[in-house]
Amino acid sequence: MLDNKGRTIDYLRVSLTDRCNLRCIYCMPEEGIGKVCHQDIMRFEQIEKVITACAAIGIKKVRFTGGEPLILKGIDKLIAHTSSMSSIKDISLTTNGILLADMAEDLKKAGLKRVNISLDTLKADKFREITRLGDIGRVMAAIEKCMSLDMVPVKINTVLMKGINDDEIGDFINMTKELPIQIRFIELMPIGEGYRYYDRCSMKVEEILERFPELVQIKDDSKVASVYKLPGAKGSVGLITPISCKFCSDCNRIRLTATGTIKPCLHSQEEINILPYLDDQEKLIEVMKDAVYNKPAEHHLETEKKSHSAKMMYQIGG
Repeated sequence: MLDNKGRTIDYLRVSLTDRCNLRCIYCMPEEGIGKVCHQDIMRFEQIEKVITACAAIGIKKVRFTGGEPLILKGIDKLIAHTSSMSSIKDISLTTNGILLADMAEDLKKAGLKRVNISLDTLKADKFREITRLGDIGRVMAAIEKCMSLDMVPVKINTVLMKGINDDEIGDFINMTKELPIQIRFIELMPIGEGYRYYDRCSMKVEEILERFPELVQIKDDSKVASVYKLPGAKGSVGLITPISCKFCSDCNRIRLTATGTIKPCLHSQEEINILPYLDDQEKLIEVMKDAVYNKPAEHHLETEKKSHSAKMMYQIGG
């Protein structure tokens, strides 16, 4: 379906929960978050109704996110249901990888095509500092497991933070020489806990190209990443620039939050409550069409240095 700016909106990101088994410094407070009542979180059968409505208006790709989506039981059944819809061509997952190694095989059998794994450092002690709780060994095991299942390229999401992990950029890039992975460097955004770190830790991904001129740009169908390769490398490097070179004009996505609202734009305060329409598929489709058509033209992070979203990143999904 086209929005009022002529963009084709064919991608739905579904946040299944705002809970997480890590406490990454730029995402979630160290003490964690207040629990949302169980009845206020969408059930899988409700999410299935929304995905069905979205498929009817042209959504072809679905990504499940969190918080951390793999802490929820039965996610394989939700993926299987989504995979049964002939119009849904691609199902993916964003995860911190802690639980993925043990679940990857069942998830692939259910219909999962691809994974994005968050990993901001390759050093065990620093990983513990950034995540406050994590074991990097479990994440590396998940990457290996997904590669063994041919879920490639495994995409590694790395948030760039000056003074924290910018000394490891070369180490991440070198991983692509022998592994079929894509390292995706993402600019830190001034949203939620990230706002506290933004002034002192933000950096432009353009600095990567200045440091590593041997990277060669290649053609890729990504709407958000400029993709590069080292000569002869098996993997690639994606640069995601939500601030220094925003991609709003090519944005093809809408988001469903775990509490049942549609966010047409990540950084807009606008949310549409769809819970009242879940038992009327015709009305739900109408509401979804309206949300897509009136999707905001762009955000203004580059000038205002702050997101207008009323929700934190862990409540929206990566």
